[in-house]
Amino acid sequence: MIRRLMAKMQFILGLFLVTAVHSHALWAQLVRENTAPQPQVSARPDWQNSASAQTPTGKKRLFQEVQLTGEDFWIDTSMDIQAGEHVLITATGKLRYADAKDDNGPDGLPRGFSDLLRVLPFNEAGRGTLIGRIGDKDTAQPFAIGAHRNVLAPVSGRLSVGINQTTNDTGEGAYAVRIEVYAPEGGTARVVARQVSSLPGIDNNLFSKIPRRISDKEGHAGDMVNFLILGSEATMQRVFTTAGWVRVDADVKETVLHGLIGSLSKESYLTMPMSQLFLFGRPQDYGWARAEPISVVRSRNHLRIWKAPFQVNGETLWTGAATHDIGFERDQRNNGITHKIDPDIDLERNYVEKTLSSTGLVTEISHFLPDNPMKEATTATGGTFHSNGEIVILKLDESIPNP
Repeated sequence: MIRRLMAKMQFILGLFLVTAVHSHALWAQLVRENTAPQPQVSARPDWQNSASAQTPTGKKRLFQEVQLTGEDFWIDTSMDIQAGEHVLITATGKLRYADAKDDNGPDGLPRGFSDLLRVLPFNEAGRGTLIGRIGDKDTAQPFAIGAHRNVLAPVSGRLSVGINQTTNDTGEGAYAVRIEVYAPEGGTARVVARQVSSLPGIDNNLFSKIPRRISDKEGHAGDMVNFLILGSEATMQRVFTTAGWVRVDADVKETVLHGLIGSLSKESYLTMPMSQLFLFGRPQDYGWARAEPISVVRSRNHLRIWKAPFQVNGETLWTGAATHDIGFERDQRNNGITHKIDPDIDLERNYVEKTLSSTGLVTEISHFLPDNPMKEATTATGGTFHSNGEIVILKLDESIPNP
């Protein structure tokens, strides 16, 4: 027994040393990449923005000047922006953080190695960068503005501006921000996320070929299929990443390695393993998650998605099941611990709809109530859920070029 124990300990030590050497090399690379000044990145997604601050074409519709102090997090500008309008933003001023060697302007501070532990509202830009947001604060993705930015609004919504900093790490100083809104040429706003009563090919004949629920590997019925996406694989991936969803690691080993050598950003925290569940006789093609990293262990918006083995009017169909983890409960299959989902799963379906439609990459949205809709059921782990039975269908825009 002692020999077996010693052998196990040697194996674990060897594995640790191999991982440590590999991680040290990659960590050194990470240090090199992040101690050097980093170029400022554009807002997400790139097609929505132009770094040029030249006056856009079209008629100026709104104008405002605001001031942000170093203690401000977000400011509501009271400016309602229409999809397709150009928002020209310029900023001047300085901030000084207590631990910074120098003042910084609206372009922010370069993110160095010592700064990686901070989780900022827009992690791809430095601390102190002027940032913006169009739409709902809970679903719209922030974008970098810096000293100059000409933003093409992807959707309609209220414009907010803020400083890329945490609430307990504020700077001294202020930015003077000038905002001009230009209507598109012709004066017509871009149509996005249009609600329609029906979509071609979405009918009960289609739903007769789609299982209502996903299952575990033993065949126990689980979460409800509650959304469909029409669009290519590339555009499907693009709409999720643009909306701030993060692709989840496939298994525990990959997650551990990712946690050791990945950048210390929100994405690292989100890529916790997602168990394999089955639809159309196979595990999910993609898992996506969205959450704040501080609460990801117990609370996480997550979904699984499968490519259907058939098309709808020549378009690729993606079939998904989305739930919201809100805590833990006993797994009635094995008395283990598993995530507890919010039993009102329609809230998560609506959350998926709102986050994806906020990207400007969704052209049409429809809701469909199949025959014999599912209203109440139990998950594979024993938790209960309820729904009005509707399925949301999102049609993606394939015409917008990939940056």
